[in-house]
Amino acid sequence: MGNLFCCVQVDQSTVAIREQFGKFDAVLEPGCHCLPWPTGKRIAGHLTLRLQQLDVRCETKTKDNVFVNVVASIQYRALAGKASDAFYKLSNTRSQIQAYVFDVIRASVPKLNLDDAFEQKNDIAKAVEDELEKAMSAYGFEIVQTLIVDIEPDEHVKRAMNEINAAARLRMAANEKAEAEKIVQIKRAEGEAEAKYLSGLGIARQRQAIVDGLRDSVLGFSVNVPGTTAKDVMDMVLITQYFDTMKEIGASSKASAVFIPHGPGAVRDIATQIRDGLLQGQAAASASATH
Repeated sequence: MGNLFCCVQVDQSTVAIREQFGKFDAVLEPGCHCLPWPTGKRIAGHLTLRLQQLDVRCETKTKDNVFVNVVASIQYRALAGKASDAFYKLSNTRSQIQAYVFDVIRASVPKLNLDDAFEQKNDIAKAVEDELEKAMSAYGFEIVQTLIVDIEPDEHVKRAMNEINAAARLRMAANEKAEAEKIVQIKRAEGEAEAKYLSGLGIARQRQAIVDGLRDSVLGFSVNVPGTTAKDVMDMVLITQYFDTMKEIGASSKASAVFIPHGPGAVRDIATQIRDGLLQGQAAASASATH
């Protein structure tokens, strides 16, 4: 009906290309336009100004000879001021963009190892965008954004990478466990050393208390029991301690068979050995003091 009245409608975000006798005449903006077809004017086609997206999947290989599929997403649109170039200069815009993407990706990725390719996705996307912007601006198109949305290595390579990562984490866990066990052993050894040190202090104090008690006992017996010598008191104390020790051994639930010399002369022998040891110690101390 519009053609019958020589009128044409151009939708929003779209421009129309008008020709006269097959030659470009004008770019029609959105709205209603008069199109006197008897004068040879007609609409050659429409061109959308909306943002478009093209996903390109390119197979290439990295520097370490791993084949990967690189998925790039190109967002582009036609420029209203260069609508005639965008309409006439390219017969297939998407194929042209795809060819440039293939060229840049296959020139950039083979220079990188697989790990570097993952880390430098933004650099690859920037290289693609710069090349497309330089090439497509001459044809009336603007490259808005270029994204490398995915890098997919072969399934066997991905499985190997996961196994390497898992092995590295297991090794780290083993190191941490060994370090923890080392700390536990060190702390246990420090605790045992501290316990032995404190036990030694306790034994030393216990022996000092025994010596002080023996001295007080000897002095007390000598004063209160006339005619009692220090030797008599020591023999009596040793006999008392001997029988106390025997009592403790017999009362212990964990005691096994213990063979010790026992008889009327056993205590005298023990007392003689202790007394001889004390006398020898005093003699050695006196000799060292003299020299």
